[in-house]
Amino acid sequence: MVFLRKEYGHPNARKSAPDFDAFKKKATIIVEEYFATDDVDSATNELKELALPSYNYYFVKKLVSMAMDRHDHEKEMAAVLLSALYADVIDAPQVYRGFSKLVESADDLIVDIPDTVNILALFIARAVVDDILPPAFLKKQIALLPNDSKGVEVLERAEKGYLAAPMHAEIIERRWRVSKKTVEDVKARINNLLIEYVTSGDKKEAYRCIKDLKVPFFHHEIVKRALVMAMERRQAEDRLLDLLKEVAEEGLINSSQITKGFDRMIDTIEDLSLDIPNAQRILKSLISKATSDGWLCASSLRSLSLEPRKKLLEDNFTRTFKLKSQSIVQEYFLTGDISEVFSCLEAENRTSSGELNAIFVKRLITLAMDRKNREKEMASVLLSSLCFPADDVVNGFVMLIASADDTALDNPVVVEDLAMFLARAVVDEVLAPQHLEEVGSQFLGTDSIGGKVLQMAKSLLKARLSGERILRCWGGGGSSRPGWAVEDVKHKIGKLLEEYESGGDIREAYRCIKELGMPFFHHEVVKKAMVMVMEKKNDRLWGLLAHCFGSGLITMNQMTKGFSRVEESLDDLALDVPDARKQFLAYVEKAKTTGWLDSSFHYGNSINGKENGACQ
Repeated sequence: MVFLRKEYGHPNARKSAPDFDAFKKKATIIVEEYFATDDVDSATNELKELALPSYNYYFVKKLVSMAMDRHDHEKEMAAVLLSALYADVIDAPQVYRGFSKLVESADDLIVDIPDTVNILALFIARAVVDDILPPAFLKKQIALLPNDSKGVEVLERAEKGYLAAPMHAEIIERRWRVSKKTVEDVKARINNLLIEYVTSGDKKEAYRCIKDLKVPFFHHEIVKRALVMAMERRQAEDRLLDLLKEVAEEGLINSSQITKGFDRMIDTIEDLSLDIPNAQRILKSLISKATSDGWLCASSLRSLSLEPRKKLLEDNFTRTFKLKSQSIVQEYFLTGDISEVFSCLEAENRTSSGELNAIFVKRLITLAMDRKNREKEMASVLLSSLCFPADDVVNGFVMLIASADDTALDNPVVVEDLAMFLARAVVDEVLAPQHLEEVGSQFLGTDSIGGKVLQMAKSLLKARLSGERILRCWGGGGSSRPGWAVEDVKHKIGKLLEEYESGGDIREAYRCIKELGMPFFHHEVVKKAMVMVMEKKNDRLWGLLAHCFGSGLITMNQMTKGFSRVEESLDDLALDVPDARKQFLAYVEKAKTTGWLDSSFHYGNSINGKENGACQ
């Protein structure tokens, strides 16, 4: 039984606001790092080093609330850490108070986490089973809460739904462990079942093991691993090909997954050649046999060149960029500082490589998908602010969808998440609607992940009031500004330009642009101003741009991005302004003459080459 004091903290201790604010920030970082590393000892030591035991209740609340919006793996990690910290680091009253705060905030938590009642009830039941929370906690807390509060529902669910069930302790202890399934776990099971099959030759057992995996979207890994094993163990080739043929003919592994498995082999053939000298020749032989037996369509495979293919993005620099991208995004999620992201990207991607831009898009959204709505909103805001060329963003989404099968093991709603990010990119004008087809063309078939993502994104965009709903999809507030940050700024820019164009004061317009506090978004000022200049054939706004450029408020980099964005929208603009292209060419030359644009900027560069349209 857990002993409780009436006082949860030290009676004479007064909260120091600065200390508490610092503790909250550090507690968040500790939890984030713990979820990333799964290092209980490190988290324990870091919490001890804070040396503020009277605030430990907040750590309990933060740990559980962050885990609630993540996968079962993190929920189990949170429960394990609480048990490890109990008594030695966090005393009983602080644990009690932390859970009290969680129950009290259930009405707020449910806004972002719809399943709050069930998840929080399970955390409370787990705490009781782990003997870090007394059973009396439930009745005492119910007496303190309004009858219509979500907290009461949580406590009743914990008591009647979990703790009152037969064998409840064992069930609760295993609740999050049962569903724990990582990519590495599945790969290990695949490897084991193939080794056992090669040894025993028992197809029925292998068939059963494949079905028991329950990961049809990951069957390509079985194909790939079987092919690698056939190349490594030449005597097992016939047996392994026979298994693949049977599961293909029976429909256990569909043709799409068969093709994908062979394609992944083709992608990794250079690495395999280091360990298996004749890897390319053997793989060509395996493809030929599978095609002859009728369970593989060779024409649907990628090209298997006899010459080693250059891996443009897998050199040391790119691997380093991937690691740094992760750090940049993680720091951004903590600080919300978009300008710092720009500075870091300028330093790490000096050549504005489209491939690296795509990698950053993939890393940004991948990390956001594994976090709360706040970080998802922040990712969308950052993506809109970055102004990467549309082709780079498209390639980023293609890479995301290509790896979605693996991601689905840890994130079951990956299709829904990617569809929402894709739809949001269209609403934020990061992508045009036709870019959806470009993404979808890389993944044929409505049953493919790409097909499902595309179909769902289109459905979201076709819905009534879709723009407003999609902008609110993660609740807004993704940046330091409340609400729809990017949309708000775009609206303000449009209003200030309209006011100035109709006779406003240049100093007032300049002040408004400066007070936006978003220098990395000045390309939007340039784009909107140039569109208005061409639509109304009024050079008054040109004078405003000249004033902003001359004072250094708008940089050449932002001018270049702005002009590039105008060029990308010329097809649409020409519908209303027939001579839009002619005007644009004239203004480009004028901008070069005045020094706004570099002499290397040419009509067609930002669309085809992308070198001028990307953030540097």
